[in-house]
Amino acid sequence: MEPTVKPIFKLKGKDGKVDFFKSWQWQVIICSMIGYAVFYFVRKNFSFAIPMIQDAYPEITKAQLGAILSAGGIIYGISKLINGIIGDRTNARWHLVLGLGVCVAVNFLFGWTDKLTTLITGTTEGPDFIGGFILILSVLYIVNQIFQGCGFAPCNHLMVNWVPPHELATKMSIWNTSHSVGAFVASVICGYLTSWQLCFWVPACLGLVGIFFIIATLRDTPKSVGLQELPKVEGELDESKGKDQKAFRKFLVKRVFLNPVIWILALTDLFVYVVRFAVLDWGPSMLQDMGLSPQLSGWTVGIFEVAGCLGMIFAGYVSDKFFKSRSQRVCAIEMVLVALCLVALHYIQDWHQPVLFLIVLALAGFFLYGPQALLGVVASNEVSKKAASSAVGIIGFMSYLSTLITGYPLGKFADHFGWHPIFILMSAVSVIGFLLVVTLWNLKDKARNTETVENE
Repeated sequence: MEPTVKPIFKLKGKDGKVDFFKSWQWQVIICSMIGYAVFYFVRKNFSFAIPMIQDAYPEITKAQLGAILSAGGIIYGISKLINGIIGDRTNARWHLVLGLGVCVAVNFLFGWTDKLTTLITGTTEGPDFIGGFILILSVLYIVNQIFQGCGFAPCNHLMVNWVPPHELATKMSIWNTSHSVGAFVASVICGYLTSWQLCFWVPACLGLVGIFFIIATLRDTPKSVGLQELPKVEGELDESKGKDQKAFRKFLVKRVFLNPVIWILALTDLFVYVVRFAVLDWGPSMLQDMGLSPQLSGWTVGIFEVAGCLGMIFAGYVSDKFFKSRSQRVCAIEMVLVALCLVALHYIQDWHQPVLFLIVLALAGFFLYGPQALLGVVASNEVSKKAASSAVGIIGFMSYLSTLITGYPLGKFADHFGWHPIFILMSAVSVIGFLLVVTLWNLKDKARNTETVENE
């Protein structure tokens, strides 16, 4: 069956003929990865602008900037939840364009924060100027975080519409590397920029190119390009009922919001992110206090991320190949392995062996990022593609609540007890995550049942 819209590149099937579905599937996977990575260009750049802003305006404190970051993290989590629900009812392509478009516009405005402040306050210095500068920066950052939530939900919508359930763990794990790729590229680009204004304007220009790229390369569903949709799975809402707002709300409440499986997955992801953000947010400080140089501590945390990318791909492949796409089993096993690595790090930190410490920390990242990628896959398969974005929206919201634990409380814990027991604490967090997800070990795999669905 030939599509009405041709893909950019063509892949051949086993019969030697062009497989248009596979061609479009891989175009959607690769191009949505690039599109989502561009969201990181106009999100992670803020961290690189912070030291330059403080150099320009020493009156602005780290506490003030930290408060902006904390508020933004919670707002982003809420936005992921809301956009997850919206994402099941919208065209993913235009949902992405809207979100990225607003983020690009906001980043151009970020670079004019000083001019906007002067326009409002009538001054270029003093308490009124600094207060106005912080206020405008805060408002713009919160708006940016709200529309950053338009990134993941539509991409998840694309994946579940283009990738069948028995391939979803492998291909979603590959897609999930876009997080780290985007953050890495943004870090490299911003590292070479010489002013805080450029830290906003250059990524915004790249984001503008990304908007046109998304419009040109992505399409919402197979049907939108003239191809046959994926088969329905057990419990999926009928297409005709899906257009009925009342029927859809009933379906959403039953399959997502009152589904204990989704809340177990969300709580598990909360504990996964506690460990992840503990390493990413406090890792450089912890490692330098242990005697590592700033450069080596930076590379150590960076390798943790790279190992995580490899771990995602490995976990997805193992899940589909050896566990018949029962990804929750891989998540349970890997949470135990994460706990063991963290216990090992507790003892290794006293040996003054940076290379060994790096290896074990990389292993911890390798195993940790598997559950990060796969918990959303389990949720998507549980609720079907009609409600997948809503399910991962709940999971995304819970994951960013972890900042309430890894921020002030973890810093206070370190002030009182030092860094030494942190790894034991994080290993206990990993065990809690294991105890939650292991309850789903024998979860029925609805995604493998492609028989006629019942009307709900």
